[in-house]
Amino acid sequence: MTQIFNLGCNVAFNNYLISTEIGYVLIDTAYEGGFKYFTNKINKFRINPKEIRYVFLTHAHDDHAGFLNDVLDTTDAKVILHPKAIERLKKGQNSFEGGCSNLLADLFCQYLALCGKGEHRFPAIREEFLPRLITIDSEEFHALQLPFKVLETPGHTADHISLLIDDKLFCGDAAMNILPSIKRVTIWIENLQQFKQSWQMILAAAPKTIYPAHGWPFPTSDLKKYLPALDKIKLRPLK
Repeated sequence: MTQIFNLGCNVAFNNYLISTEIGYVLIDTAYEGGFKYFTNKINKFRINPKEIRYVFLTHAHDDHAGFLNDVLDTTDAKVILHPKAIERLKKGQNSFEGGCSNLLADLFCQYLALCGKGEHRFPAIREEFLPRLITIDSEEFHALQLPFKVLETPGHTADHISLLIDDKLFCGDAAMNILPSIKRVTIWIENLQQFKQSWQMILAAAPKTIYPAHGWPFPTSDLKKYLPALDKIKLRPLK
């Protein structure tokens, strides 16, 4: 049975570590500066960081790749990611394409800007770690015998992917369940049409439970209930 450890800040950011037959898979890292907290949590669970075989990067955002370099420096893990994520990792900054999904999200983004976090920068991946990146379109990836399935779930970002194992989907920011999210919709969307299609893909995959990066796990039936709400969204680009 798959074990799930939350090494994050519980709900605000869920930094999942899952046990598999090939070792541990870490889903994302949090903001820059969060590595010490991460280390304390992994020690609490008595897990050796060297047991982490893969980092599954749902997308290259500051709150998902913030201390990726630290993890790669400490482990021998390889990173599974979308090919479009590589250039974003090299740049070390979120894309500003798209917009906020609701007024509350817009106000939240303005608040972050006032706090000096509006540029959404994070440490660019170090050159030495580039050979450890495995893109989901590569021969190396297809040769791996992984105990989970990768779903391409763009919309929040162009490089977004999700991990499906057993009846559980770790969706990154393809959905959220905490304010300023409303109706499980993530607060930032690059492409609304792709975001809707990703929800439809998730529904077709039919996991029982969805584990978002932000907020509490929720039943997949929530996406079906709130799917019509996506047609009413008008994105609010940052000013």
